[in-house]
Amino acid sequence: MNIKHYLDSTYLKTPEQAGLSVEENTKVVQGFIQEAIDEGFKLIMIRPDMVAMARKMISKANSMVTIGTVIGFHEGTYSLEDKLTEAKKAIEDGADDLDFVCNYEAFKRGEVDVVKKEVLEGTKLGLDHHKIVKWIIEVAALSNDQIIQISSLIKKVVMSNFKEECYHSVYVKSSTGFYKTENGLPNGATVPTIIMMLENGSPLSIKAAGGVRTYDEAVEMINLGVKRIGTSSAKAIANGQTTNSDY
Repeated sequence: MNIKHYLDSTYLKTPEQAGLSVEENTKVVQGFIQEAIDEGFKLIMIRPDMVAMARKMISKANSMVTIGTVIGFHEGTYSLEDKLTEAKKAIEDGADDLDFVCNYEAFKRGEVDVVKKEVLEGTKLGLDHHKIVKWIIEVAALSNDQIIQISSLIKKVVMSNFKEECYHSVYVKSSTGFYKTENGLPNGATVPTIIMMLENGSPLSIKAAGGVRTYDEAVEMINLGVKRIGTSSAKAIANGQTTNSDY
């Protein structure tokens, strides 16, 4: 197993969140992009305003690393129109993967049609442009029943509206890595939540994001059936080191 082929190396902090200037934060992003190129990771996951820069660097290096970005990040409460506008710009800039944050707060309020519509429209936009589409459900904000229900909802929308050959290009993704939990509870992927997502989201693909901090944990997720792992410590995990990163 080449674990690097499963790793989405991730840096999503704004300058404010990182305590850096815009220029300093941009240099950090450039470092992550270059590391992904050098290490041969599956993908570099960055914010939308960094996609064009990543495309230039990766093209110049003749690298196979793909580019992912987040849409409606990180709360997921953007309107559908705003999410689609952001996604269209990311596509124009050269993104390969679009990781939409579901409006999970609307889902929790019982506004299921809001989520159904954004999953339908966002998935259609991505697939029409031959992109990978992922739907972040933010497991730490949901009960077990809600994880099961929203994973199943996404699956049903995709299976009802798109051809079977598209299923592998649509993911249910666990977390943004930015959700604030109380009492030290996990804010990302755990084995129990991933099992629930696999059982209720398949045949769609599943991505574990947040909380995977060691090589062994990554292998465990892959053996469960996860197709991608999102981490800000991809190199450390690939090298068998333990990381204390938040996401």
